[in-house]
Amino acid sequence: MPQPFLHELISCVHAPAVVLSDQDGQIRPGGVQGILLNDRRALSTLLVDVNGVEPTPVGHALHDAGTARFVSVARGLGDPGADSTVRVERERRANPDGIEEDLTLVNVARTAVDCTVRVRAGSDLAAMDDVRRGGRPDLAPLAAAGSGTCAWAGEDVRVTLTAADGVGAESDERTPVTYETDAEGHAVFAWRVRLPARTRWSTTLRLTVERASAGTATVTATSAFLPAADGPGWSEVDVSGPAELVRLVDRSVEDLAALALADPMAPGDVFLAAGSPWFFTLFGRDSLWAARLTLPLGTDLARGTLHTLARRQGTRLDPDTAEAPGKILHEVRQDALAVGGPGGLPPLYFGTIDATALWISLLHDAWRWGMPAAEVADLLDPLEAALGWLTGDADADGDGFLEYIDESGHGLANQGWKDSNDSIQFPDGTIADPSIALSEAQAYAHEAAIGGAALLEAFGRPGAERLRDWAEAMRERFRTTFWVSDRRGSFPAIALDGAKRPVDTATSNLGHLLGTGLLNPEESARVAARMAESDLDSGYGLRTMSADAAGFNPLGYHSGSVWPHDTAIGVLGLSRAGHHRVAASLASGLLRTAPDFAYRLPELFAGTDAHAGDAVLAYPASCRPQAWSAAAAVVMLTAALGLEPDVPGGTLRVAPAADFAAWWPLRVSGLRVAGHPVTVAVDANGQVEVQTSAPVKVETRNV
Repeated sequence: MPQPFLHELISCVHAPAVVLSDQDGQIRPGGVQGILLNDRRALSTLLVDVNGVEPTPVGHALHDAGTARFVSVARGLGDPGADSTVRVERERRANPDGIEEDLTLVNVARTAVDCTVRVRAGSDLAAMDDVRRGGRPDLAPLAAAGSGTCAWAGEDVRVTLTAADGVGAESDERTPVTYETDAEGHAVFAWRVRLPARTRWSTTLRLTVERASAGTATVTATSAFLPAADGPGWSEVDVSGPAELVRLVDRSVEDLAALALADPMAPGDVFLAAGSPWFFTLFGRDSLWAARLTLPLGTDLARGTLHTLARRQGTRLDPDTAEAPGKILHEVRQDALAVGGPGGLPPLYFGTIDATALWISLLHDAWRWGMPAAEVADLLDPLEAALGWLTGDADADGDGFLEYIDESGHGLANQGWKDSNDSIQFPDGTIADPSIALSEAQAYAHEAAIGGAALLEAFGRPGAERLRDWAEAMRERFRTTFWVSDRRGSFPAIALDGAKRPVDTATSNLGHLLGTGLLNPEESARVAARMAESDLDSGYGLRTMSADAAGFNPLGYHSGSVWPHDTAIGVLGLSRAGHHRVAASLASGLLRTAPDFAYRLPELFAGTDAHAGDAVLAYPASCRPQAWSAAAAVVMLTAALGLEPDVPGGTLRVAPAADFAAWWPLRVSGLRVAGHPVTVAVDANGQVEVQTSAPVKVETRNV
């Protein structure tokens, strides 16, 4: 069954809860709408009517990640004539355990209005996976009901909805709420309202979701009841610069904070849920990239993410879950997930080729951003275990490259970030046969080996030289094996297939190779030039697959769409490799799309052609907000300011490139290095000013 569309829904988020509704605020049964929390749909219907008629919507606004306001008019009430004189206003606030919603009637008519306001509610307690697959479960029976309250209960969850008596703004007179059930089994709250001229009336709805066995439940590695976090430990980020960049950063930082969750095994450790509405859980790759891309805002999130994943690090060989000693997991769920082969993915699943290397690189980068030495030292044992997997079991056939193949029959066919079945294909559209050795997996591994060696050396542990030798051998093997060319230039193939043939399609994976040390300067220049070609650079960001390929589809999940995080990784790699012109072009293209998505960048969108004047198009099933998409806004600041920290070496380099001059003057406060605030300003002439108390020497380069 096709995945439900999300692009026109309004999403209020405060992890682990999300509210998905129509643009009028109504939550209608039969689709994906509802209040989802801890992998359950707590409420599947929430409908407001006045005198039996649903109000007509006239507008809505998302105030922050978790707060939305909806305005409708009650036609047929109030003064006669064409103008509406009675409004229905709803302000919805997502909370970690449910929602709170204020429902208000505003009468601007010259006479009093008498009406009946009703709220109809129902819950199907559907599993998230059923909702995602478009299922239509029956309503759950009411477990309790009475004046002003009702409840639904499942095996592991209890949902309670309360409705307050109404009250007029001009007096303390209360309108009692009544309760009944309709023929379909919905709970129906009603208020008989008399609303004098030029007054307003309001009531409040509260929905809470509790663990049914909260007092006795055992916390495990796969606990789906994830506690909310106070936030990722960031200060307020304040940006002065281009209006679109300011609005994008503001919304993105709000969304990132709203996606923060705590490890139930250690609530002091915070990580980011991958995204809404399907991924309010721990993902190795996604959570690691989100923490890594947001390091300029502080290292607390990195520390929490690293520890949360280290607690679940592989300890044994298990083909069923793809676990191996030292390996970092892919995904945690309470129940099996119906993707992959028969039976779905197990709740604790390790089928990822890249998360282990990314874990190592996050630890290294957090150290360079100033994560305290004692906190780094706490993670050296899992670091050595991760390095052991990287240089051992990750190379299943002994050819010197990291590769994957699903041995279980029910896991993911592809285990890089492009994990759809058709993501690794030749230019003629032929799907590559396993095993698959991804180009970016080799780059991540090389970078991790170099970073791991630096950490071992700095903390007095053996093995650094062996890792550097391993990385050098990887670099030479890659150079002789992966490089291919097409009519536009030479570049590394996306992968080697099971027969060790290069899959010679140009893809966005090229951007993941830059800045990792895998390529020499001349090779980096060729990759940057290939990324700048119009078949990859859509003008709205980097396409996942070349428009020249037979399998190209601008609305293909990994075969032509644009993923903001993917473009951002390319921007960061280009900047680190010194190719600022291409980096600025891609970053500006991505920024160009922000207004089309109300400054909340989605998981992905269509790879249409800005150069030809094509419109920005949504990918209808795309998640929003998505952690690594929101983190793309922070990457734009990092690249534009040219931030390069080395706290262990005692320096912070700030070197903006002239290619970003269209964004100047630019001032950013709320950055942090070694726990100290940093403010960076670049004036219209490219002159740099840095204010910080961090224990580093600041090296600036004016343009």
